[in-house]
Amino acid sequence: MVEKRGIGFFLTHAVLILGIAVVGLPIYLTLVGSTVTQQDIIQPPLPLVPGPHLVKNYSDALFSGVNVPVMRMLANSMVMALGIAIGKIVISILSAYAIVYFRFPFRMFAFWTIFITLMLPVEVRIVPTFEVAADLGLLNSYAGLTLPLIASATATFLFRQFFLTVPDELVEAARIDGAGPVRFFKDILLPLSRTNIAALFVILFIFGWNQYLWPLLITTEPEMNTIVVGIKQMLPTADDWGNWPVTMATAMLAMIPPVFVVVVMQRLFVKGLIETEK
Repeated sequence: MVEKRGIGFFLTHAVLILGIAVVGLPIYLTLVGSTVTQQDIIQPPLPLVPGPHLVKNYSDALFSGVNVPVMRMLANSMVMALGIAIGKIVISILSAYAIVYFRFPFRMFAFWTIFITLMLPVEVRIVPTFEVAADLGLLNSYAGLTLPLIASATATFLFRQFFLTVPDELVEAARIDGAGPVRFFKDILLPLSRTNIAALFVILFIFGWNQYLWPLLITTEPEMNTIVVGIKQMLPTADDWGNWPVTMATAMLAMIPPVFVVVVMQRLFVKGLIETEK
C-alpha cells in the first residue's frame, strides 16, 4: 500500500512530536534534577543535561530517603497494587461466572446491585469505609491498604459481558464431556479470558499504584507509606528547601513499576481491549 505524504501527513506527525515533547519534557527535567546537587536546583537556571550524582542521589533515595527509605515505600506500593489488581480480578471473574452460568433467586438483582456501586467511588464512601477498617483493626496494615478496594463493579461487568459472548455450544460440549462447573471454569473460561485478564490487570495495577487518599487515611506510621504519599510528604513546606535531588529520584523510581507492567503486557493489553473474537 502506497501512502500519500501530503500536508496532512506532516501536520499529524508535527502534532504527535509536540505531544511527546509536552509529556516528555517534565520527565526529562525530573531525570536531570535527580542527577545534580541541591545547590544546582535551588539556584536557577536548572541544568539541562544530567549531572554526575546519579548513583549517589538514587542510593540516598533507595536506602535513606527523607523520612522513610524509598525501597520500603516501593514495596508497600507494590503489595497494594498487586493486592488490589489480583483481588479485583479474582472476585470479579468469580462473581461474573456465577451470575452468567448459575440460576439462583434474585440473580439479576444481585448483578444490578453490584453494578450500581459504580456510583459510589471510594471518595464518596471514604468515611464509613475508614470507620469499618478501623473497627476491624486494619490501620497500618497491608490488609487495610488492599481489602477495602478490591471489589470492582466495572471488572464484574466486563467479565459478564465477555461470558455472554461464549457460544452455548461450547457449554453443551463441556457438559457432554463430563466437565463440572469448576473444570469448565478452569479449563475453558480462564484460557478464553486471558487477554481480558491482562488488560484489566494493567488498568487495575496502575489504579492501585496511584492511590493517594486511601493510603493517606489508613496509614499513620511512616513505614507504611506508599510511594505516592511519600513523594507528597517529601515536598518542602514554608521556608524549608527540602531535598530536591532525592525527591526527583523518588519520582523517577515511582514511575518504573507501572511503566514496566505496561511495556511487558502491552501486547495482551491491546488485544484485550480491541479483540472481538476470542
